[in-house]
Amino acid sequence: MTTGPTPSIHESPTLELRANPDLGRYDLWDDQQFIGFLGVEVLEDGTVDVQHTIVAEAFGRQGYARTLVTFVFDQFREQGVKIRPTCTYVLDYLERFPSYRDLVAETPDPRNQE
Repeated sequence: MTTGPTPSIHESPTLELRANPDLGRYDLWDDQQFIGFLGVEVLEDGTVDVQHTIVAEAFGRQGYARTLVTFVFDQFREQGVKIRPTCTYVLDYLERFPSYRDLVAETPDPRNQE
């Protein structure tokens, strides 16, 4: 794991990350209020394509996207999941917070193999 700045996140006790595999995403809720989601696709090699970070307009520019990505990445790290980020927000996040770069898969992308 590379060291670097730690992302500042919302620490509300009512924030909850919910896996939503039927829709291919992780949802962030604050009590009964939907905040946003991180869209994912599990690839044939078990890595996860992190595709979209979407936060409801009312919660934009308040750090909720960063909180969502951090929650998901912390869970992935605990589970030993590797990622293949295609979401531009996530790519920027990994530049800002290099301590999460160890999650990026180093093996060839199965979608690029013939």
